[in-house]
Amino acid sequence: MKITGYKLYQTDIPLHTPFKTSLREVDAVRDLIVAIETDTGERGFGEAPPTAVITGETLPSITGAIRDFILPSILGMEIEGLDEIERKLHGCMVKNTSAKAAVDMALYDLYAKNLGKPLYQVLGGSKNAFETDITISVNPVAEMVQDSLTAVARGFRILKVKVGREGMRDVSRIAAIREAVGKEITIRVDANQGYEAKEAVRIITAMEDKDLSIELVEQPVPARDFQGMCYITEHVSTPILADESVFSPLDAVRLLENRAADMINIKLMKTGGIHEALKLCAISETYGVPCMIGCMLESKISVSAAAHLAAAKGVITMADLDGPSLCRTDPYPGGPLFEGSMIRMPSEAGIGIKDIVEGDCISVLASS
Repeated sequence: MKITGYKLYQTDIPLHTPFKTSLREVDAVRDLIVAIETDTGERGFGEAPPTAVITGETLPSITGAIRDFILPSILGMEIEGLDEIERKLHGCMVKNTSAKAAVDMALYDLYAKNLGKPLYQVLGGSKNAFETDITISVNPVAEMVQDSLTAVARGFRILKVKVGREGMRDVSRIAAIREAVGKEITIRVDANQGYEAKEAVRIITAMEDKDLSIELVEQPVPARDFQGMCYITEHVSTPILADESVFSPLDAVRLLENRAADMINIKLMKTGGIHEALKLCAISETYGVPCMIGCMLESKISVSAAAHLAAAKGVITMADLDGPSLCRTDPYPGGPLFEGSMIRMPSEAGIGIKDIVEGDCISVLASS
């Protein structure tokens, strides 16, 4: 199976409600989709969201990276030589991790299709279903409480609550949500880099003193505040999850070696795809540290790729793959089934996405 060409698409998929964090506010999934074409007629699919505040990438930069650098470097190569293709992909330019991730997952999709198996089985997994949380965006407290109750009514048992805009007021925000949903619901708190280190310790300690039963606090300080992450992890009992602080295997080793976090959040858009994410899994296993598999604001293609990784690796014990659940429509046939809080893996080969259908939500950007 040889790579012969590609097609690039743009999505415009509306959300049920605006997605709000301490960093940004978004009302639709406007991502780039790549379809890699082969001489057998099979196509592999990948996706990249422009998340400039985290990865530094925009839609034009992702498009240019894929069209002008990444795909020309692998055109004509055989899918069976996946390690060599990945070497070319990651060596053709530095950074641009989301652009690389889109191509990487399309390659893994084709590789598994060529073997006639679902990707998670090719990666060594047998878990055919698992549970995800759902995001509660930053809003006035009453609205967040109502959003939390709505999520619970939809069957979600794990809430990932966004904070980080109002300092100590976030304690009363989480307290109100805990009182509304009860003790049986798991609450994860995500500050999206919104605090300073000592402020974070005060806030987390106050949550502990109020017995709010927080499972974890994600990325309380700016991504490169390594000392701040160390300080917080040392001074609170609640587990600290590193997200934006971990892009590469070297980032993971540095944080875990110095106990700057208790666990790490793997996102394909930060690692540059499945190939590098597998290295993070191996590092976490070595340190005995559990992982979350997460996503940016993404639709079903890239979240499906992440789901296959989650189903394959036992070190991934938590999932934050709610992107498709936040979308108002699903324009892609096939793939894992997102049934409320449960993600059920497909039996089809590859990632499971059958095709890209042009329409109201999907338009063509470029092709070769």
